Amino acid sequence: MKDERKLPAFKYDYLGLDSQTIKHSMANRLEYSAGKDLYTATARDWYHVCAWVIRDRLMERWMETMRSYYRQDAKRVYYLSLEFMIGRTLSNSALSLGVSDELGAALREIGVDLEQVREMENDAALGNGGLGRLAACFLDSMATLALPGYGYGIRYEYGMFNQRIENGQQIEHPENWLRYGNPWEFPRAEVLYPVKFNGRVITYPDDSGERRYQWVDTDEVMAMAYDTPIPGYGNSTVNNMRLWSAKSSRDFDLNFFNQGDYIKAVEDKNDSENLSKVLYPDDSTEMGRELRVKQQYFFVSASLQDILYRHRKYHDSFDNLPDKVAIQLNDTHPVLAIPELMRILIDKHHLPWDKAWDITRRTFAYTNHTLLPEALETWPVAVIENLLPRHMQIVYEINQRFLNEVMHRYPGDTALLRRMSIIDEDNGKRVRMAHLAVVGSHKVNGVAALHTELMKKSIFADFDRFYPDKIVNKTNGITPRRWLKQANPQLAQLISANIGDAWVTDLDRLKQLMPLAENNAFRQQFREVKRHNKQQLAGLIKQRLNIDVNVDSIFDCHIKRMHEYKRQLLNVLHVITLYNRIRLSPDNGVVPRTVIFAGKAAPGYHLAKLIIRLINDVADIVNNDPAVDNQLKLVFLPNYNVSLAEEIIPACDLSEQISTAGTEASGTGNMKFALNGALTIGTLDGANIEIKEEVGDENIFIFGMTADEVVERKRAGYRPLDDYRNNAELGQALDMIATGYFSPTEPDRFQAVIDTLTTHGDNYMVLADYAAYVECQERVAELYRDQESWTRKTILNTANMGKFSSDRTIREYAQEIWQAEPVDVELSDHAIEKKAG
Repeated sequence: MKDERKLPAFKYDYLGLDSQTIKHSMANRLEYSAGKDLYTATARDWYHVCAWVIRDRLMERWMETMRSYYRQDAKRVYYLSLEFMIGRTLSNSALSLGVSDELGAALREIGVDLEQVREMENDAALGNGGLGRLAACFLDSMATLALPGYGYGIRYEYGMFNQRIENGQQIEHPENWLRYGNPWEFPRAEVLYPVKFNGRVITYPDDSGERRYQWVDTDEVMAMAYDTPIPGYGNSTVNNMRLWSAKSSRDFDLNFFNQGDYIKAVEDKNDSENLSKVLYPDDSTEMGRELRVKQQYFFVSASLQDILYRHRKYHDSFDNLPDKVAIQLNDTHPVLAIPELMRILIDKHHLPWDKAWDITRRTFAYTNHTLLPEALETWPVAVIENLLPRHMQIVYEINQRFLNEVMHRYPGDTALLRRMSIIDEDNGKRVRMAHLAVVGSHKVNGVAALHTELMKKSIFADFDRFYPDKIVNKTNGITPRRWLKQANPQLAQLISANIGDAWVTDLDRLKQLMPLAENNAFRQQFREVKRHNKQQLAGLIKQRLNIDVNVDSIFDCHIKRMHEYKRQLLNVLHVITLYNRIRLSPDNGVVPRTVIFAGKAAPGYHLAKLIIRLINDVADIVNNDPAVDNQLKLVFLPNYNVSLAEEIIPACDLSEQISTAGTEASGTGNMKFALNGALTIGTLDGANIEIKEEVGDENIFIFGMTADEVVERKRAGYRPLDDYRNNAELGQALDMIATGYFSPTEPDRFQAVIDTLTTHGDNYMVLADYAAYVECQERVAELYRDQESWTRKTILNTANMGKFSSDRTIREYAQEIWQAEPVDVELSDHAIEKKAG
């Protein structure tokens, strides 16, 4: 049969936003950019065509945005982060432009499936966990609020790793996300900065007799910029995410090449470019630690050179730098920017120390993301001295001047000086990066109310007393564009049909849903959306794991980075308990449950990887036991990323947020689940506390010890073996793990897990909270039997998530930390003509 499909003949494309003009653009791009026609184009070709067509429509807005910032001499916000988990860009950009339907219609007319095209896009492998997902939400909100915001990071060639599960174990494979190119980025070969390492410092007197410092005999790496447009939703603002890629200062050594030593000839090039190869190289070795420090300095050095170049284009001095530039340090990874800015101001521009220090402190602000001492970065002084000798001198000087201030205010308190020192003298001389960040910033913020209060009481208690107004709270948020409108289109449509679509940029408007929780018809529609999403996820589980799950069961989801404090082990113990109950009494009328895990363990984190294997071994037994049938299923979905989260979150009934109280800074997954109509089971930790305040005590499942109770129980001498002996179901579950019930070919496979929970002290209080958790899960199951009551509570969760929009968070940052104002971007007449088409 003859194929009658036709593309329109190419004509001049005015970049209009209607489906016909988009189709004309596709014709142009398919022929002249992809070099294909309808008969040879693959799904991947169509993805690139769609990306180019949408990107073209962002360009005029992008250019006009940058021109507007220059014209208005706006204060700019620079967000420095080692991670940006932006996920897939095609759908998000089309959504922001308001052309999602038009794009789909244009493809349908050609006979191409938009969903198949979307699947061709790899997630950008630029992060691992909540840190990077938060940064991506913040970029989206800055653009949507028309704030002059830029993201700076590293263009990782391979990301962290691609996780596969083989024989129940996590196996890491290279995450080559750039294999087929990235149509969203613009390589900027002309934006190239030298970044120096090693060498030595010489001193000399200048013409006025002042002592000056020069960093010489250095090794050099070049940082090349790659730009990605970040569009705001429903406006003309398009901001920039600039990522740095390491390039060698020379391609190869011709002498070695001519001698036939080809490996040696390109050795320098390979060593240099390793800096941007992989996210978070293993730092358990000296070489790995050195590479991490080099990565961190590489991206802050390039970013600061770029920031200062942009500032000096329109300003004659650095006196007004804090009035025109705000730099936010996302965790401690970019903290080397503080001594780097000092070095530039003092050594290159010869500012006096006090003036340079005042400018530096007023420019930087620091976000802390953890209370765990082991997660607060420290680097051996010897490593910094070797790689960055001048910076180490500056850190010593900062520390000495700071400790002099402390000594004058609290004379004689040597213990205080030791605690507050930027240099830790007790553990082999290490630089405390968090201390450097606090001393070198004008504001320090936590990311949830409890987290901020605990910061003030624990890790930064001395600093809070010394700087009483410096530490503030900025509760995290998520972008409703990606995490509701894009990820859950059916629910978004249901909401908009009932209250309009203004909620997309004003999430507080979701409160208008509250009366609808009492409406039978709306509850039924809400349930139908959830069931549709569960069917979609069940299909994905079947496709990827060949496991059939019951869509009428509770979808109980625990998706996050694998870590002991996230307490995936507590969830597994509950699964084993349910399994034992079903086997003991198959006809007990248990509420069916599907427990879904996803998350990566750091390659060097052996216990976390062992927990993944335990989950899969338990799943192998539970899912294949005919006595259990459809009453219980356990699933581990590999290679957790943003796109997988977009599949799981809309389908979830129960959100697991069960970290040991006092360990989770905030969490943003808890917000995404609740926004999409899941109920939370959790401890009073991180943002769970604020979610509870917003949704009401009766619409969330809280269990376990508070942060104060955890501290008190440890102080009183917590003995986990007592809980093991005194709770028969807990004892049975642990014994089954210990004796090889789930690993018969290797009975002692999980001995390290058992030891951690018993003889090694159960640091994260898994056994202490077990009974409360199991009892709380019984309340969950009982409520799920009453679908009307359950749905009423899920609607109220969605309705009360307004506080947790990243728009609110960014607005608070802008007003209270950055002092940055929105800039209206108006397209020129020429651009408006193009838009009209």
